[in-house]
Amino acid sequence: MSEKPHYRAWFESIRNPSERYPLDEIVYTDQSGGLLQVAHDLDELKKTPAEEWKTLFEKRPHGDDWPYGSGVWGFKEWVLPELDNDNVVSMYEGHTNLFWAERYGRQLGLEDLWLKLCGNSHTGSFKDLGMTVLVSMVKEMRAKGRPIPAVACASTGDTSAALSAYAAAAGVPAIVFLPRGKISIAQLIQPVANGAIVFALDTDFDGCMEIVKQVSQNDGVYLANSMNSLRVEGQKTVALEIVRQFDWEVPDWLIIPGGNLGNVSALGKGLDMLLELGLISRRPRICVAQAEAANPLYLAYQKDFEVYEPVAARKTLASAIQIGNPVSIEKAIAALRRYDGVVEQATEAELVEACAEADRTGLFNCPHTGVALAALKKLVARGLIQGDDRVVVISTAHGLKFVDFKVDYHRMQLEDIVPESPNPPIELPADYETVRSRMLGEIDRRFGG
Repeated sequence: MSEKPHYRAWFESIRNPSERYPLDEIVYTDQSGGLLQVAHDLDELKKTPAEEWKTLFEKRPHGDDWPYGSGVWGFKEWVLPELDNDNVVSMYEGHTNLFWAERYGRQLGLEDLWLKLCGNSHTGSFKDLGMTVLVSMVKEMRAKGRPIPAVACASTGDTSAALSAYAAAAGVPAIVFLPRGKISIAQLIQPVANGAIVFALDTDFDGCMEIVKQVSQNDGVYLANSMNSLRVEGQKTVALEIVRQFDWEVPDWLIIPGGNLGNVSALGKGLDMLLELGLISRRPRICVAQAEAANPLYLAYQKDFEVYEPVAARKTLASAIQIGNPVSIEKAIAALRRYDGVVEQATEAELVEACAEADRTGLFNCPHTGVALAALKKLVARGLIQGDDRVVVISTAHGLKFVDFKVDYHRMQLEDIVPESPNPPIELPADYETVRSRMLGEIDRRFGG
C-alpha cells in the first residue's frame, strides 16, 4: 500500500532557493532584501496523478465540505496544504464568472473573447482571493500564540476593502493607509464600515507603502500587501479556475491590468503549477496593461527589461494601479519572460472609451479593466492577437466601485477628455406625445429603426 503524500509548502528566496522559512514565520524578504515566494513540494504533489487532481478540483466547487467549496480553498493542497481547516477565514470567494463577451469581441474582430469577472466577489475585487489566504495564516499564527497585534496594508482601495472584511470576520484588528483624496468614495467606505483603523495620508500609494513597511518592521504589525507572498497563493487560483472553466484547455492570451504587479506574478505561478503537475501541456501568452500615467513596467519593457526605473505616478482614473514603484517588479518580469509576454499602455482617453464601448455590450467595467481592454485593442490592431485566438481579459474589480468616472463620462464632465459616445439621461416633460416623438427618434438614430 503506497504512503499517502505529505503536501508541504514554505517561504523561499527567489534569488537563493536554499534560503527557506516556515510559513508561520513573520518574514517578508530574504536576507538580501529580495522578495520571497511560497514554494511547494512538487515531488509530493506529483504523487497524485494529473487526472486525479482534475477530478478533485471539479468535484469541490460550491460544495458544503468546509472549506473546499471556496474557489480558493478548493485548491487547498496547492495553496496552504498544512493550514488547519478550523483557521480558514473564507467567504466562499472565487467561482467568478468567465463571461463570453461575444458582442464586444465581434466589434474588435475576435471570435473568442472572455472576461474573467474577478470583481464578482465579496468586496468587489480579486483582492479577496489573496486576503483569504493571508488572514487565515494570521488567524493560525495568533492561535499558536504569535504576538500579532494587527494586520496592515497600504492601498489605493481594493486591498484595504479585502483586508478589512476578512480581518473583521476573523476578529483581527486591521489598519489601512490610503492616499487622501485619491480613491473613490465606494472604496473608502468599505474599510470604514468594516471597522478598520483608517488613515488617509497626504501622499500617494508609494508613500503609504513606506509607512506600512515601517510599522511592520518596528511595531510588530503584520504586513498584508502583495510583497507578502501569501497573497500570491490565493490570487494564483484565478489561473487555475480559468483553465478548469475551459475544461482544462489553455487560452491563447491573458490580458492583465498591472499596478503593483502581484497579479501577473500570481497568474504566472498558477500556470507554472498546472504545467509542472501535468494538468496542461502549453503556455498562454501574457500581456500586462498599464495606465500611461503609471507605467514603469511598460518603460522597462521598451528597453527589453535591461533597465528598470521607478516613476512618479501621475493621476489616473485607474486609481488602483496608480503605482510608480511596484513591489512585485522582479516577479512580474520573470513571469513575462516565461510566458512570451508583452506590455502595453493606455491613455486616459483610451481607457474610458474602451470601458464605454464594452459597457454598451452589457458589461460594466472598472477603469482598470478599461486599461486592459484598451491594450487588447492595440494588440489586435497590430495583428499580434489574431481573430481566432482565445483571449481572456482579467477584470479586477466591480464597476460599481467606480461609478463616479462613468457618471462624469456620460455627463461630459471628465477633465481633459471629450467623450465619444456619452449617453446622458434625456430630460423631458411628462407628456406622452413629446416622449413618444423623442423615443421613436432615438430608436431610429441609434438602432436604425
